[in-house]
Amino acid sequence: MYPSSIDESIVLDILLEPNNKDYPDLIVYVLDINQIERHTLLLTQLIDLQFNIIVAVNMLDIAQANGININLETLEHEFKLKFVAINGRTGKNIHSLKDIINEQLKTQQQHSTFYALNNTEKSIVDAFQYNTSNDYQKLLLLHHSEKLKCLTSDEKTIISELKSKFSFKSIELQLDEIMERYEKFVPKIQKSIAFSSIKKNNFLDKIDQVLAHKTLGIIFFFILMLIVFQAIFSWSAIPMDFIDNQFANLSNFLSEQLPNNMFSRLLVEGIIPGISGILIFVPQILILFLIITFLEDIGYMSRVIYLFDHTMQKFGLNGRSIVALISGGACAVPAIMSTRTISNWKERIITILVTPFISCSARIPVFALLIAIVIPQKQIFGFFNLQGIVFMSLYLLGIIAALGSSFILSKIIKTKEISYLILELPSYKTPHWKNIGMEVWNKVKAFIFGAGKIILFISIILWFLASYGPNLKEKEREAIQYTKMHQMNNADADLYISANKLENSYAGIIGKAIEPIIKPLGFDWKIGIALITSFAAREVFIGTISTLYSIGKDAESTTIQEKLKTEKNQNTQQPVFNLPVAFSLIIFYVFAMQCMSTLAVVYKETKSWKYPILQFTFMSILAYVSSFIVYQIFQ
Repeated sequence: MYPSSIDESIVLDILLEPNNKDYPDLIVYVLDINQIERHTLLLTQLIDLQFNIIVAVNMLDIAQANGININLETLEHEFKLKFVAINGRTGKNIHSLKDIINEQLKTQQQHSTFYALNNTEKSIVDAFQYNTSNDYQKLLLLHHSEKLKCLTSDEKTIISELKSKFSFKSIELQLDEIMERYEKFVPKIQKSIAFSSIKKNNFLDKIDQVLAHKTLGIIFFFILMLIVFQAIFSWSAIPMDFIDNQFANLSNFLSEQLPNNMFSRLLVEGIIPGISGILIFVPQILILFLIITFLEDIGYMSRVIYLFDHTMQKFGLNGRSIVALISGGACAVPAIMSTRTISNWKERIITILVTPFISCSARIPVFALLIAIVIPQKQIFGFFNLQGIVFMSLYLLGIIAALGSSFILSKIIKTKEISYLILELPSYKTPHWKNIGMEVWNKVKAFIFGAGKIILFISIILWFLASYGPNLKEKEREAIQYTKMHQMNNADADLYISANKLENSYAGIIGKAIEPIIKPLGFDWKIGIALITSFAAREVFIGTISTLYSIGKDAESTTIQEKLKTEKNQNTQQPVFNLPVAFSLIIFYVFAMQCMSTLAVVYKETKSWKYPILQFTFMSILAYVSSFIVYQIFQ
């Protein structure tokens, strides 16, 4: 009830405003029985607000394993509430809980209070005329008047005058309230708990001596991440090749079976290459989500937060920032939203601004394709995959950029707030595979269908732009005459004609217009078009490239990688995607802010366009300069 983060403030706003559309008819309070004393504080505050409450007691199995026995009947008698034993992992007694909810909704509980207001609080509460008879609700309104949205400006003025008149010292009164609550509810809890003599298992404590060690823990974390990236490349190779070949075969089959008209060309040259460009990378994304979700489920990620808090502080961040940074490996949008739990405004803003540097799942297709083209499948020390090592180095580069930017921002942004981290390390748990499966499926589904809609739309638009243009028929006739004049064979003639058509299409005109800007980075006009379309979402780059390099070409069984490997520069006859170009492009995508959704959520979370504009400008300049340097070095 005394919030230190935005999430807590949102809940407080709802609980203190009966007219709020989300004001609860009933609260199901999920209580971790292993942390019962700490978790009962909020429960007593809700009781004093006279909410209809049911307590769902969770993790009884773990408590019993630790020799803690709870008498729920005694708890019910002491707190005058309904306590229901559940198991959140297995779903045990969930149906009983639903039945009790239905029954409780038909009645209204009457609670006795846990906290009696002192003289100062009582005087000011009585003087504050507000539409409620609940003294504790009035007290909370007084404590948080400046932050609450449910109060009018006139009411806030009245409260401010009352606070001044009665010398209302909010922090001291909060501490007094909390101490008095503990004095009242702890004896009630102790009546219901019995401890049995049980041999303590020190094995998990010994594990934490390694995983939470300030040196060994960090070494273990980076070894674990290296294994994760090895797995992403090694385990996904077979399903990726299968998906790639099936789409190539589908394109080949349809081009042979369908008549040569606009619809069939759109399907074979536009839609199918665009969709295949995203689905091929689902195995890699699935593996990443599966491993990260597994580590969260067993309780390891909380150790990572604890482990990196001290390091994060040096860069102007908070231990909780590591949650956003790790979540950014999946998607920056929910990662930025997760910063609401960071109470320090400065650390939250810095975390929001640097999180997009962490390579998200949308970058995986770009990295994976370009690495596969220019980095050979080679084993290092007989175990490590060279492609996996390069892949991990890109993530590390993003982390370095995030931390470096954080350090700079910490010197620029000033605040008087004191930073701290309060964290409960959960016990290690056996993974719940059903929950992991559902979480992974939801994330992969969101990736496929979220990106799929954009890719399908852009693939269709791109095909039209690349297939039509001003005077295209005349340009095509000129190209045909040129091939006859130079007596080209059929294969070379077809390639020359299709390349000429694409270059004189609307897409070619747009690409040529921006080519002078991106040429110093080693990019041609086709890559330039892909850079523009990928502002909708980074993963659109692959769909765009796949579409552009499929226009007008024979759709025989050729995979995306083979298309790009064999693509030649028309002037130099050198591979378009050679090592300098591929690395330049990779570095550009490591640093560039090419995601409209991320910019939108930054605006939403900061309530200002200043931060997304600053973020976009800085990351774009860094991406361009870094890409230029890399291209010149490798050239």
